[in-house]
Amino acid sequence: MGQLTGIEYEKDASGRTRYIRVDIDKYGENESLQDFLDGIEALSRKGEPTIPFADFVKEENLRRGIENA
Repeated sequence: MGQLTGIEYEKDASGRTRYIRVDIDKYGENESLQDFLDGIEALSRKGEPTIPFADFVKEENLRRGIENA
C-alpha cells in the first residue's frame, strides 16, 4: 500500500496489515471518517439496555424541571 501523509499502516506479528493510525488534526473533520467511527461506536454498544425515546424525553424534562414539554 502506498503511504499517505497522516496515515500510518501497522502490521501484526505475521506481517499482515491490520491497523491504521489516522492523524485526527489532518483528517478529523472528514465526514466519511466520522461516519465510520460513529458506526464503530454504535457496534460497541450493541446489546446494551435501551429505553424508549419518549421515556428519555420525559426523564430529561423532569431532571431539568421542565413541565408539560
